[in-house]
Amino acid sequence: MTEPSLFAPMSSTPEAAERTGRRAWVQAMLDFERALAAAQSSAGIVPAEAAAEIARCCRAELFDADSIAERAVSSATPVIALVRDLTGAVDPAARPHVHRGATSQDVVDTAAMLIARSVLDLVVADLAAAARECARLAEQHRDTVLIGRSLLQQALPTTFGCRAAGWLTALDDAATGLRRVRDQRLAVQLGGPAGTLSALGAGGARVVGLLAAELGLAEPVVPWHTDRSRVAELAGALGSAAGVLGKIALDVELHAQTEVGELTEGRSGGSSAMPHKQNPVSAVLVTAASKRVPGLVATLLSAMPQEYERAAGAWQSEWEPLTELLRVVAAAAATTRDLLAGLRVHPERMAANLELTGGLVMAEAAAGALMGALGRTEAQDLVAELCRCAVRRGTTLRAELLRDSRVRAVLSEQDVVAATEPADHLGSAREFVDRALSAHSGREYA
Repeated sequence: MTEPSLFAPMSSTPEAAERTGRRAWVQAMLDFERALAAAQSSAGIVPAEAAAEIARCCRAELFDADSIAERAVSSATPVIALVRDLTGAVDPAARPHVHRGATSQDVVDTAAMLIARSVLDLVVADLAAAARECARLAEQHRDTVLIGRSLLQQALPTTFGCRAAGWLTALDDAATGLRRVRDQRLAVQLGGPAGTLSALGAGGARVVGLLAAELGLAEPVVPWHTDRSRVAELAGALGSAAGVLGKIALDVELHAQTEVGELTEGRSGGSSAMPHKQNPVSAVLVTAASKRVPGLVATLLSAMPQEYERAAGAWQSEWEPLTELLRVVAAAAATTRDLLAGLRVHPERMAANLELTGGLVMAEAAAGALMGALGRTEAQDLVAELCRCAVRRGTTLRAELLRDSRVRAVLSEQDVVAATEPADHLGSAREFVDRALSAHSGREYA
């Protein structure tokens, strides 16, 4: 068996690795063969005894997955070796009914759908847990004032609760997209060598429906051998989820910088050379995963144009990137779940950073308070002038406003203080938190 890479534990989870490993793929292909025989038995094509015998032997532990993988090279598919081994394992009377009417792509495509469904269950569950943590943070920090940043510069006050609410709604949307693909777009594949199921006669279409019911997958209108939109939608939903997780990780990394210090991970990592460092290792792992995803998604999208009824190479190119994509996104979701559960919030640092500019971030609010009396242009020009004065003198915007006679002619001291108090200029931040929490409470994650 091929030895896992040194970096494999950082790129997946034990559960996802198990559900996408060689044995899992072999079992998924065997699940197809079992369900195919059962469906054909229900349609009166295969004797019930033969279907039962095939089902008895469709257990991955009875097969050598490594041997099947090695023999796949000679035929560009693992199915031929698997079917040969399965045929040899069943009683002679059942052998003519193994893999009846199917082709190798039917097996692998359906197995891919089963593998994807299994891993998506993990991913959706982890996204749900991560979303719950975001809801907790949003509620707890609904009123924790934080400086908002645009283009990496201080912008206007917001709240950490509003930041967490943004994470929450993005996670909810990502999970909804994955659930839709899992529940509606993962379909069985059964078309035979050229998509007509000619070997099954007039009963082929009925067998497709019975097969779908056996496996709990969607029933396609027609075989989709060279219509790869289902794979593309799966890749796109996984890519979107990875982007959401990567955004959260990036925010945590930025907030955890020494000079910022507004967030720290509950389980920070050290450095091989600098004992003082507390690296945001979970966020780093999520970032690393999210950086790999677009390339994997692009590979799957590039494989979509496929010739005629069956492809030569494009279909085969999907297997490894799809497996890797499932593993990487599963790892990112699980790591984000743990990251958010242990995230430590430092409101005192948020308050200190809010004051770094001496109140210059309240310039918009100050100009707004003056506009009624001075007009827009005059008010903005005056506040811009006072901002420059505050920087030059090392004072604060509030002090310069209180010092200026033009301001005091139209604003009282109380008016100036009100115009420069960050907590009083949060707009709809609190309402947005409430809206996010309300929307989240109505989501389904099963």
